[in-house]
Amino acid sequence: MRAVVQRVSRGEVRVDGAVVGVVGKGFVVLLGVARDDVEADAAALADKLAGLRIFEDAAGKMNLALAEVGGGLLVISQFTLLGDARKGNRPGFSDAAPPEVADALYLRTCALLREKGLAVATGIFRADMAVELVNEGPVTILLDTRKLF
Repeated sequence: MRAVVQRVSRGEVRVDGAVVGVVGKGFVVLLGVARDDVEADAAALADKLAGLRIFEDAAGKMNLALAEVGGGLLVISQFTLLGDARKGNRPGFSDAAPPEVADALYLRTCALLREKGLAVATGIFRADMAVELVNEGPVTILLDTRKLF
């Protein structure tokens, strides 16, 4: 799984002009599921997201995790994170999981985050979404479960 994690003061996602997911202080996570990802990837990513210490403490040092700042997550499925543009100018998406597998692992990741007591909002899988956010810092972290094990 690949994730682009952005520390935000707010974020929202709209489908057909209607807001379907909102987060205040926390993370907007763009999440791509690879063809060979399994539930262990979802668990590893959920653990990493819950423990990621990228909020500032009283000394101004990035030392606090989501739960410590009362933050939530807005998790958006985004298969294009698996795009391969090494050859030519049109990316290929053969590394992305089929939709039924991707949706199941996306939902499982969100469920595992909720089990950790975190507030999780989502977009709508396979919908054409408009994502708006205010990246604080800016702070953006790239995660790949192939590099977490």
